[in-house]
Amino acid sequence: MKPIRLALIGAGIFARDAHVPSLLNLRDRFAITAVYSRTATSAQALASAVQAASGDDASVGQPIAIYTELPMLLADPAIDAVDVVLPIPVMAPILAQALASGKSVSREKPLAADMATCRQLLAAYRGGEQVWMVAENWRYETAFVRAAALVRDGAIGRPLTCQMAFYLPMAEGSKYFGTTWRRSTDFFGGTLMDGGVHHAALLRMILGEISAVSAYTSHTSAHFEGVDTLSATLHFVNGAVGTYLVTYGWGAPWGGELHIVGDQGALRVQRGLIELTRAGKTETITCAKFDGVELEFAAFADAIHYGQTHRNTPEEGLRDVAVIEAMVRSAESGQSLTPTV
Repeated sequence: MKPIRLALIGAGIFARDAHVPSLLNLRDRFAITAVYSRTATSAQALASAVQAASGDDASVGQPIAIYTELPMLLADPAIDAVDVVLPIPVMAPILAQALASGKSVSREKPLAADMATCRQLLAAYRGGEQVWMVAENWRYETAFVRAAALVRDGAIGRPLTCQMAFYLPMAEGSKYFGTTWRRSTDFFGGTLMDGGVHHAALLRMILGEISAVSAYTSHTSAHFEGVDTLSATLHFVNGAVGTYLVTYGWGAPWGGELHIVGDQGALRVQRGLIELTRAGKTETITCAKFDGVELEFAAFADAIHYGQTHRNTPEEGLRDVAVIEAMVRSAESGQSLTPTV
């Protein structure tokens, strides 16, 4: 099977540091053939980085077309699929054009910043042979997939409670600090939506659908234009209850993790690490870390080539956004809300 001829739409940090290395590790499945950016300079910089990283491998060392006009890229018959990696505030109209082109699309999460826009985009999706993946890499992180399997297989019995907390300060001088859109109020929920869909995906993958949320938000850091911290209580369809805390304003020495307690055991889940406790004994399971992007691209290729199902459907992305939107609106209204798709 020939490699999928892929165009990168967006030339920013995550495209360069996460998508390109993963795609180059899958050079038997993908050939990066084009890069789009608003400026030729940024597009050429990413194309040059791709070629430099490709080394002597002729399969990925071919010239890369540079585009600053999106319609021209989408009309190019030499491109099979596109990978959209753009800031949330500008993403929706470009994603709509990509979907309308009929090419297969991988779009970096979230599906959109709010449910209304999500529904508009879903209405434009042709389906059929066109594959649309909402690139939620947490659904492919090995530790998270393994934890979901353990719960599904009854390793801790019936899940009763969960506690998830993440302390993710966007420190001044960090590579993401300079991307001011992440700290702005230019899209619904701001950074709470941008990062929160990861957490919604993880909770839903392991514990199932969330039936109700009640949340509070606060603005703790002058680096953010709006709220940067959220605390929520959760009620799951399966009867489990839990809490979720995330802050992007301040750090903590213990990082972030998810605890799940069942009637026959407990799980402690981190990226790359699981601790399973049953009958007073703890088993430590070490997994690959930060492998989700590469694994989701492998699934994207298999969906295009072989029609295989994948975990990152737009419907799953819609439900992730619904959870975080319900939390933010709960905080705004002071009411408990049900995530609604």
